[in-house]
Formats: sequence, structure tokens, C-alpha cells
Amino acid sequence: MTTAARFHPPRVDFTRFQACHFSWSLNGKVATITLNRPDRKNPLTMESYAELRDTFHDLKFAEQVKTVVITGAGGNFCSGGDVHEIIGPLIDMQQAGDTDGLLQFTRMTGDVVKAMRACPQPIIAAIDGVCAGAGAILAMASDMRYGTAGTKVAFLFVRVGLAGADMGACNMLPRIIGAGRAAELLYTGRNITGEEAERWGFFNKLCTSDQVLAEAQALARSLADGPTFAHAMTKRCIHQEWSMGIDDAIEAEAQAQAICMQTKDYDRAYRAFVAKQRPVFEGN
Repeated sequence: MTTAARFHPPRVDFTRFQACHFSWSLNGKVATITLNRPDRKNPLTMESYAELRDTFHDLKFAEQVKTVVITGAGGNFCSGGDVHEIIGPLIDMQQAGDTDGLLQFTRMTGDVVKAMRACPQPIIAAIDGVCAGAGAILAMASDMRYGTAGTKVAFLFVRVGLAGADMGACNMLPRIIGAGRAAELLYTGRNITGEEAERWGFFNKLCTSDQVLAEAQALARSLADGPTFAHAMTKRCIHQEWSMGIDDAIEAEAQAQAICMQTKDYDRAYRAFVAKQRPVFEGN
């Protein structure tokens, strides 16, 4: 293998991609992931966790995809981990004293969130109905969330005897809704309504059930038509600066802007301004 081949990133053709454990569609530059087990309110399995992890990881190399929408079929977003296909096997591991197996599973679920935060595309969750457990985590790990008044969001890990500290919830949720509100949800596992979720800042917008997906996709298209290299830089800075002091953050953003100033989109925006036209961005 040559040096060039060794460091060349894999090219994933998402125009032909077919998922096994959820539905995938690509409309222009906008991908939609649909959790598709509506008869059981779209629970996750070990296999769907792994496929989501791998898909978001591969999106780093997907030049065709500029934004991602994640949603659920049948009027619900996601009811969390499948009781029979996940909880049962985990209980078997517990009874067998398989601590390594349990840790491998919890690390794998956390890797889904890591992959969502590391992929450069903005992710918009379109949420209706049940959004619970790991489903609430998928919503939390998205960049933006559109919901409905009828949505019920619950970080319900405590209800099954687990800590609220799951898949990064104790780190991310307080940053979205505040420490006190996050503590309440993670300690009690209670449902919050769509109106409450919007008021607390978990939802960016409330929509009707028949429009939530369309409105999320419209936002995704708008972002996909923008300066997508700059969007990816914004997402990276939001993620990385969580652990920085203000001086380091300002320096990181100075470097980020200097890089963006070298793109053709920056030049396009200037020329369009001079010509009193709307810029047409190409993501480079």
C-alpha cells in the first residue's frame, strides 16, 4: 500500500446507501434517517446502535451529504432501548458476571453520541410522540431539535435502576437546558411536554405533528445551501470549546475564521455583496 493510499479517506457513496436497521433517504444534499419500527415506537437494538454509530462515523467522508435529519416513523420518535432485545441480554450478562460485556455495550452506545458530534454535518431531530431513554439521548446529541406539543421527552434511566449519567447526558443536557433542570430530569426520569421542552430550550421550535418533519427538512435544506464548510467549522468549535477557557476559545475561533477566510465561499459572499446579489455558496 502506498503512502497516499494509506491516508486517503474512504469514499462512502451515500447516494446508494441502504441501511439495515433504519430507513435512509437522500434528497439533494439532505439525508433523512428514520427509525422505523413503528409498531413498538421505534426502539433501538444492539444492531441499530452499531449501525447508527457507523453511519455517523462514515458521514465524515460523505461529500454528497451536507445536513442530516433524524426522525421516527408512525408518530413517535424513539422509545429507547428495546426491552427484549437489549435489556434481556444485559440482564443475562449481569447474572453471568460479564462486566466486560456490559462495559462494551455502554461504550458502544456512547460511541453513537461521539460519532454524531464528530460528523461535520448539522443534525436536526424532528420529534413527535414518545422520545424516551436512548431516544431522548439521540435528540440531545443532535444540533437542533424541532418538536410537537404532543411530544413526551423523558431521560428515564433512573426508572430502571440506572444512573442518569448515560451516553453523555450529565455533560450535554445541562448545557442545553441548565444544570438545575437537567438534574430534575435525570434524577426523576419524568416526562416533559413539548411546550415545556421548548420553554426550557430543549426544542428550538414547536411544530404540528403533520409538519414537524417537513419543517426540519426545510431548515436542513437551508443550511445545506449555505456555506457548509463554515457550518462544519461552527459545529467543531461548539463541540471543542466546551472544555476550553475563554482565552483558548477566542484563539480557537481566530484560527477557525482564518481558515474560513481562505475558502471560495468567503470570496463568493464578498463578490455577491458588491454586486448586490444573494451569494450562492458551494461549500468550498
